[in-house]
Amino acid sequence: MATREDIVELLNLYAFAMDTRRWDLFDRIFTPGVEADYGPTSSWTDRERFKADFGSFHELFDATQHVMTNHLVRVEGERAFAHTYGSWRLIRYAAGDPPVWDGTGYYDDRLVRTSEGWQIEKRECRVVFWTGNPAVQTPLKDMVFQLDLVAPHEEERAGRLAFAQGL
Repeated sequence: MATREDIVELLNLYAFAMDTRRWDLFDRIFTPGVEADYGPTSSWTDRERFKADFGSFHELFDATQHVMTNHLVRVEGERAFAHTYGSWRLIRYAAGDPPVWDGTGYYDDRLVRTSEGWQIEKRECRVVFWTGNPAVQTPLKDMVFQLDLVAPHEEERAGRLAFAQGL
């Protein structure tokens, strides 16, 4: 069960990395040559490019929240397989009303035990359902919107998330 717990912790760390915009944590989560497939127009075979693209895309949002649930893990020696449900909320006030795009889906992962611990070497992410304003994830030019809100990435950068300390 300890191996399963390590893998579940890694999968949850992905959601934390997303919401705090700690792209450096991808170095712990994914192998350097990760095969990441997020749909027909979004795939990567290089962790550095994956990090850069996710960073650019997530700069659009005022805040995000990712939730990982229903973890299923199968370990076969130095390899493991995980299937996880995910839901996410992307918030961008400049996109209009409603300022959110919500989605659910799943992650189907193949992991390998490395000298760094367990890492994802292949991921398939599929959206099962979405609702809200699709403009939230589309760049809008010349829009300026100021709002005082709490966003996990800002809280982490300010040192207000206890879990992040020491990562």
